[in-house]
Amino acid sequence: MAGAGAAATARYRAFLSYSHADDRFATWLHRRLERFAIPAAEGVSGGRLAPVFIDRAELVAGPDLSAQVKQALAESAVLVVICSPAAAASRWVGQEIALYRAIHPDRPILAALIEGDPETAFPAALLRHGDQTFEPLAADFRKDGDGKRTALLKIVAGLTGLPLDRLVQRDVQARQRRVMAVTAAALVLSLVLATLLVIAMRERAEAQRQRADAEGMVEFMLTDLRDRLQGVGRLEIMDSVNRKAMEHYAADRNLDALPADMLERRARLITAMGEDDYDAGRTDTAREKFAAAFRITDQLMREAPDDPQRVFNHAQSEYWVGSIPFGKRNKKDTQPHWNAYLTLARHLVELEPGKTEWQREVGYAESNLCALAQLPPRELAAARQHCSAAMKVTELLSRNEPDNIETQLDHLNNIGWNADATLKSGQKDEALALRKQQVAVAATLPERFPKDVRAMQANLQVRLGLAQTYAAMDERDEARDAAQQALAFADQLRKLDPANKTWSNWRAQLVRLIEAR
Repeated sequence: MAGAGAAATARYRAFLSYSHADDRFATWLHRRLERFAIPAAEGVSGGRLAPVFIDRAELVAGPDLSAQVKQALAESAVLVVICSPAAAASRWVGQEIALYRAIHPDRPILAALIEGDPETAFPAALLRHGDQTFEPLAADFRKDGDGKRTALLKIVAGLTGLPLDRLVQRDVQARQRRVMAVTAAALVLSLVLATLLVIAMRERAEAQRQRADAEGMVEFMLTDLRDRLQGVGRLEIMDSVNRKAMEHYAADRNLDALPADMLERRARLITAMGEDDYDAGRTDTAREKFAAAFRITDQLMREAPDDPQRVFNHAQSEYWVGSIPFGKRNKKDTQPHWNAYLTLARHLVELEPGKTEWQREVGYAESNLCALAQLPPRELAAARQHCSAAMKVTELLSRNEPDNIETQLDHLNNIGWNADATLKSGQKDEALALRKQQVAVAATLPERFPKDVRAMQANLQVRLGLAQTYAAMDERDEARDAAQQALAFADQLRKLDPANKTWSNWRAQLVRLIEAR
């Protein structure tokens, strides 16, 4: 056919003409044509049928076809008309057919019949042009016609010039290969399931051990693996794993029958999934998961109130349940949970005074209450008390863990929170001193952690905070000097990742400070 030869010079393999009442079918056909793999043959190169032009705009703005549509018609090897009663009544479809015949009288027009019959579905322009009458090559997509698959192959044959029987044979072979692959996979799966069934029947205890191993693997995926994926920004990979794990645990309705270690694992998994939802902005589902984990950890801690692991698990539940209203600036509903978090963290230190992780939890809890106290209505005295306590904890930890950048960054954050609360309290000189202390600590990080970009980012943040403090004190020259120093770090970071919106936002704040009059 002419379609194969014209495709060598045309920009588009085909132009889809259709009524927008048939938009759903047109989108399907466009997608299937562009993805169709063409077999190599004499006079026809292999590859894909793309590009196929489809106009997705509603043509209601003017009486004539747009310049883009006219140009696409002129650059298309074949016109494919999606025929239906709606298409027969569409003046736009008629105009496209007429214009294509006028531009390319020697190129083919293919009809894709999807609804009605030829008398009611074929546009008049498809059957007649000037004094000429035409009998278009039609592919019948109706259920009682060719059916979708055969009709699609007819369209492909018309576009490529390949014999229909060859395309049908190739399609049958491809389906056979797929059936064989699915059959083989099903056979392998059946063998695996049969083996597992035999094992389960032979020894119930072994099945329980295997279940514990499987749950341990799921826990790894939702905790350790999740933390690693978080570091590279790929938490979306965990969505399907989360759903499967929830389906698995939803089947265990008799929680009282589960051992304590399985209940603890279940609570940790649900909390991890809640964190994923929270980070993705799905606060409603996060709230449900945190509440479910809370009920489990509360029950377990009541059974063993001096078990450090159970106390820690429930402390995490108190934090996360409180984080939902805190995100909505709801101080009243956050306060009791975060107060309980601090109480539990202190209890952990009482149980195991020498354990660094429990001291760190106290610092986290104090820092949270520092931030909470600065929400309206402000309690600045309480904020400063909590901020100072958090800073003392992380100052001690930062001295004991000089090679742990996480600890150093925690300490920097707590100095910053303390400076904010102090400035809001009107103690400007003290707030400025804290900001300078923060800058001095941050300045040591790039040399100590030369390969960690967070060291450079910390220097940008603390100098921005210093500049903002100077600006609040109306010391504009000092504010601009601090902002200029921060801008140097911002420019270095922008070279590393120009698309980072957080760094760009901080840089914009610095520019505004520098240009302020």
